[in-house]
Amino acid sequence: MTPPDPATAAPPAPPLTGLRVLDLATLFAGPLAATLLGDFGADVVKVEHPRRPDPSRGHGPSKDGVGLWWKVLGRNKRTVTLDLSTPGGRTTLLRLVRTADVVVENFRPGTLEKWDLGWPELSAVNPRLVLARVTGFGQFGPYAHRPGFGTLAEAMSGFAALTGEPDAPPTLPPFGLADSIAGLTTAYAIMTALAARDLTGEGQVVDMALIEPILAVLGPHPTWYDQLGHVQPRTGNRSQNNAPRGTYRTADGTWVAVSTSAQSIAERVMVLVGRPDLIDAPWFATGEGRARHADVLDEAVGGWIARHTRADVLAAFEKAEAAVAPVQDVRDVMEDPQYQALATVTTVDDPELGALRMQNVLFRLSATPGSIRWAGRPHGADTEEVLTELGLTPADLAKLRSEGAL
Repeated sequence: MTPPDPATAAPPAPPLTGLRVLDLATLFAGPLAATLLGDFGADVVKVEHPRRPDPSRGHGPSKDGVGLWWKVLGRNKRTVTLDLSTPGGRTTLLRLVRTADVVVENFRPGTLEKWDLGWPELSAVNPRLVLARVTGFGQFGPYAHRPGFGTLAEAMSGFAALTGEPDAPPTLPPFGLADSIAGLTTAYAIMTALAARDLTGEGQVVDMALIEPILAVLGPHPTWYDQLGHVQPRTGNRSQNNAPRGTYRTADGTWVAVSTSAQSIAERVMVLVGRPDLIDAPWFATGEGRARHADVLDEAVGGWIARHTRADVLAAFEKAEAAVAPVQDVRDVMEDPQYQALATVTTVDDPELGALRMQNVLFRLSATPGSIRWAGRPHGADTEEVLTELGLTPADLAKLRSEGAL
């Protein structure tokens, strides 16, 4: 038998081909989880209210009236409109649920139940369904019914208390950090629940609270406090675990970041900046000891960097096999040769805006890679297509429109 010609063979199907996801969520964490699944082949159907689209369509800058954030968050999704609070909207959603593997929602606890669309109703029509519920505080507990956003999670988790200069206020991130971490975690949770379904044949509920994943990535702070009563203060760019570590200004007015988490790297840096004598100090042997002497180390490293241009600093550190990176803004990122080699930012052709650049899929698979098939589509653009696939007729669609369900 003649093997297929690699030049003409069809590309392999993405790994999540055949998986259907209903994205009922708004703003960031839930929709991001659905985006990540869509990037690797899932058929993601974005369900929005007919008269109140996902607010992310209006977040941040727009071009020609088209929200640019939505172009990223809505990629690889077909968009339909349904008012779930109407009888027709409820019935139509249940028809969609019969065909789905996953539903992602982020209404306040009790909202789906108010519409008779809670877990008992959804699992009754599809026992294999995975329902991912993303909220600020989880489905139970004293805060469950409070409105919750990523900013609150960044504050409650301890992140803001750790971030900023020692004599300055706690600092919040200028982007959706907690939402993004929760979105990544929700995608992982969904895939875990789907793996369990392969074993049991039954779906289940994922309860994702924004306040938990960000706490998980902060490291061992609860354990440190439990065992030692240790509360880490704000230290700016310094670390309590190692030094030298921070950002340093170069002779040409730019900035670089230096990390010395590994002992061998710390030693190479001190040789490079002309202070090998510090390596022999007893305190230099551990990251904690170096952190206690950060003033001495920062003076040595910062003074040396201040006498050299950024290009010379980067070249010298690379030659010394020490860890350094330029502090880049988005302009630098778009031109960075490593990001270009990885195709981290890719170009997508969009019917509304033409060619536009955005972050590529999150990771590379050697055999079944993901892809961006299209950018975020207009509100309700695929309503007729998706509902016709369910068997609804033009008369059915007209009736739903007349009652405000579409």
